[in-house]
Amino acid sequence: MKKVGHWAFIAGIVIAVIAGVAGQQYLGTYSTYVNILLVLLGLVVGYLNIQQKEMQTFLIATIALMLVRSAGFEAIPQIGSYLKDILLYITIFVAPAALIVALKAVYELGKS
Repeated sequence: MKKVGHWAFIAGIVIAVIAGVAGQQYLGTYSTYVNILLVLLGLVVGYLNIQQKEMQTFLIATIALMLVRSAGFEAIPQIGSYLKDILLYITIFVAPAALIVALKAVYELGKS
């Protein structure tokens, strides 16, 4: 099962980068399907990949990613819009994983 989570993570990052480079104008109606795929992969990653000892680090990294996404990347000539879109899709991928990890953390806290 660990391999499934590993490949789901790699697929999610690759799809997020490709979708970010392609941008909304090229994805068109497929952007909805890309978003759904990234959410599903994120759920798999959150459930299978992140163990209890990694939870805190993962959640902090997720918060950092979401904060970085709000930076003004479009101000950077030529590559800014690509960076902005790539981070958007990475956030779409990582947010569901963070939800699963946060729920696992709350469950672990409630058990003790």
